[in-house]
Amino acid sequence: MTETILTEAEKLKALGLAVINTEIEAVSTLRHRIDDAFVKACQYLLNCKGRIVVIGMGKSGHIGGKIAATLASTGSPAFFVHPGEASHGDLGMITVDDVVIALSNSGETSEIMTILPLIKRLGVPLIALTGRPTSTLATCADSHIDVSVEKEACPHGLAPTSSTTAALVMGDALAIALLEAKGFTAEDFALSHPGGNLGRRLLLHVSDIMHTGDAIPQVNSSALISEALIEMSNKGLGMTAVTDSNGNVAGIFTDGDLRRVLAQRIDIHTSKLADFMTTQCIKGRPEMLAAETLTLMQQHKINALLIIDSKLQLVGALNMHDLLRAGVV
Repeated sequence: MTETILTEAEKLKALGLAVINTEIEAVSTLRHRIDDAFVKACQYLLNCKGRIVVIGMGKSGHIGGKIAATLASTGSPAFFVHPGEASHGDLGMITVDDVVIALSNSGETSEIMTILPLIKRLGVPLIALTGRPTSTLATCADSHIDVSVEKEACPHGLAPTSSTTAALVMGDALAIALLEAKGFTAEDFALSHPGGNLGRRLLLHVSDIMHTGDAIPQVNSSALISEALIEMSNKGLGMTAVTDSNGNVAGIFTDGDLRRVLAQRIDIHTSKLADFMTTQCIKGRPEMLAAETLTLMQQHKINALLIIDSKLQLVGALNMHDLLRAGVV
């Protein structure tokens, strides 16, 4: 038989794939760990009157920091405390109204063992995520969630890989379960993420970016197509609203409508706009989130939107360029 010789590139790909497959298996086993202990942990966290304090050493500490950040950003106030620093004064950050989440794969991390009696003395609920259900930390916890893995992705079984991934995924499971149970909304999420694109997408309302007053392109339904063309050119939104004598929206005339008119060789100086406008046009409201209008426009394949109030009066207009400038797209 001819021995297959792998190239260096093929070996590296095989090694990377092996790591991913090992970690997929580790995460898959967590499905069976969403049990009564998980529910109990969620109940402690839901009933927390103070803050959720997450502790962990080394790689578990890095995972703990991310879990605390995820909890805090999804409506469950939380922060990370380094257990080594806790034994030198930072333990004062934990109050009787708090809940502690401790991460330790072995369940015997010395820095956590040092402060464990003090945490128990405070009488705060202790939730442990460990890889050893018989460990000291697991047995002392009010709720222990098993995040053990069959093996690490490291070929020597030493570097925390699968175990930290499992702990991270379980932390996400706790955070999102709490988010849903609390009825935490997208707008609530935005309030803790006001900066950057995420904040713009979730906090910005149509009223913040729409064109109003004289900047709204609009003509009367009795206007000629040529008059609509002048209004569209002056306002630069690629369309104009068509309103009746009461100010209600009768329709919209867009660049696309104009192209169809010109293709038919219709005289724009004598033809009435009402005969060629789009009457069943999509409309938005000022209180809508800008991200909602983006979805609406994409669904209907339109580039501009008229904005009406509760009385169906025209109060604004915007187009895709406005959403682009606002950073919503």
